[in-house]
Amino acid sequence: MNTNRRVFLRRALETGASGALAAAVAHGLAPRTAAAKETIVNDLIVDTHQHLWDLDRLSLPWHKGAPEVLRRSYRPEDYAAATSGRNVRSVYMEVDVAEADHDKEAEYVVGLSRAKSGAMRAAVIGGRPASPQFGEYVKRHAAAGLVKGVRQVLHNDDIPRGICLKEEFVRGVRLLGENGLSFDLCLRPTELADGAKLAELCPDTRFVVDHCGNADPKAFSERLAKLAPNEKPWHAVDVWKQDLAKLAARKNVICKISGIIARAPQGWTADDLAPIVNYCLDTFGPERVVFGGDWPVCLLGGPLMSWIEALEKIVAGRPAAEQRALWSGNAVRFYSLNLE
Repeated sequence: MNTNRRVFLRRALETGASGALAAAVAHGLAPRTAAAKETIVNDLIVDTHQHLWDLDRLSLPWHKGAPEVLRRSYRPEDYAAATSGRNVRSVYMEVDVAEADHDKEAEYVVGLSRAKSGAMRAAVIGGRPASPQFGEYVKRHAAAGLVKGVRQVLHNDDIPRGICLKEEFVRGVRLLGENGLSFDLCLRPTELADGAKLAELCPDTRFVVDHCGNADPKAFSERLAKLAPNEKPWHAVDVWKQDLAKLAARKNVICKISGIIARAPQGWTADDLAPIVNYCLDTFGPERVVFGGDWPVCLLGGPLMSWIEALEKIVAGRPAAEQRALWSGNAVRFYSLNLE
């Protein structure tokens, strides 16, 4: 029995007739009729944090010092293999390429999104909001209609604390709002309050908190801490909760449920991750959370499917409508995605 058919039969048992129909349609085992269209949505996963990097195309300054599992190219066909058996669409997330390659990266992923030959349907590209050329850069790529936002990673060692609150940085982030684009906040977990202040200064720009505010699972689980005794947690739990709540208080901010397995020691379980996930879901509410796979960076902690299955277990007790919103509905709305 092939993989798709096994998946279909498992879901038929788990979800009953309507769920079986959705799975069958998603995996090519039933026709895409109008009657089936609604059930397809229930089975859909929108991965809002899909990385790709082709080392023959782009320069990644961080790459040589990366863990071994990341020191190779990851292309669309690799993502297709990683998500096999699931009905997935994705939003590309920038990969901190060399600044000279920002345009090249944007053109590459816009082309993939336009072709619709794989899962990708839109992109968040790299950029430097404080750059004098940022406004021109944003307008050029926003014109394609497939670029939905910009990110600059702010937790790198060479990025000083508070840089996102500098006047020129704030000006650039405001430009994103003027062009209908969002900004992803990828901060050190001890600096989330800076993100909340930036969101306050840029009320017309929408923000996405990446990776549950970069929460460290070892800070929440004594069991995990014992599995990695030489690794000090990135932050204190109370500080992270307090500052994440400040972000959630800003109505122009949503939270991406992603990234945490990359910091979890081998041997983690869904129960180890649940405190982080549940705090984010409860603090931001069901309409302001989206799923992110963080592939292939997630491989530092386990396969993408392991993360998806763990999250399914964590949210299993929540209302079906809230689960659908997390897995796809909120992302479709936030990024104005065309899933065809």
